[in-house]
Amino acid sequence: MMTGRILTAFFAAALFSLAADPALADGFAVPWQINMQDAASPSAERLHEFHEMLLWITGAIVVFIMVLLLYVMLRFNSKVNPEPAKFTHNVPLEVIWTVVPILVLVLISVKSMPMLYYLDRAEEPEMTLKVTGYQWYWGYEYPDQDGLSFLSYMVPEDEIDASKGQKRLLSVDNVVVLPVDTDIAIQITGADVIHSFAVPALGIKLDAVPGRLNETWVRIDKPGTYYGQCSELCGKDHAYMPIEVKAVSKEEFANWLVTAKEQFAFDINADDNTVRLAMAAQ
Repeated sequence: MMTGRILTAFFAAALFSLAADPALADGFAVPWQINMQDAASPSAERLHEFHEMLLWITGAIVVFIMVLLLYVMLRFNSKVNPEPAKFTHNVPLEVIWTVVPILVLVLISVKSMPMLYYLDRAEEPEMTLKVTGYQWYWGYEYPDQDGLSFLSYMVPEDEIDASKGQKRLLSVDNVVVLPVDTDIAIQITGADVIHSFAVPALGIKLDAVPGRLNETWVRIDKPGTYYGQCSELCGKDHAYMPIEVKAVSKEEFANWLVTAKEQFAFDINADDNTVRLAMAAQ
């Protein structure tokens, strides 16, 4: 009875989560969601395809093992088989259980290696975004735009304005604005400890390591707001350094640049208190 209730609850939750359309979340996860957020970039689409392939492989392995265990329990239990056979080797079987896992791993590697190269970097990016992880906030620089740079802090829970569409633990004071249909190189580093820059809907997840410049790229397919968070334990406020990316048309991005260069007319490398005072004054 207990097992039946657990299975019923599990399948009910699964059906509920699958019924919920992740697209309605506008770039962030919804309660009870099991599947991934809708892909908003070619990188995310490839990752989702690879994920689904792995699900089929792992699902087949799980089913096979369950069937095998049930067969062994029913066919070779002490009542049905009171006198077990005594042998130590079965060469054909040993060859099979050695070769089949190798073939599975080869299949996975054949699919994964090209994808890793694809995700690595864009050959001819149209613009660059540099991301720096701090304890505990993010810094963004646009090297192609006269050194435009700013810091991005989480909006405190007591200051969340739902009328503006702000989300608890996800919305930030200064949003990263990027154009759609543009190959964007993303350079990621850390200023103090290791952080991790992750935006699931865009297929981005890369460590921000002090003294190292990691690189990936993104091409956003459609306008919208996409959220992420630091995905590497980096200290007491690890859970409070979200990422908010707003994808807009190229025309809107050009207009935003004009305003942003006036708004963020200070050096990101300045003292943190100085930066905060400058931002507050604006």
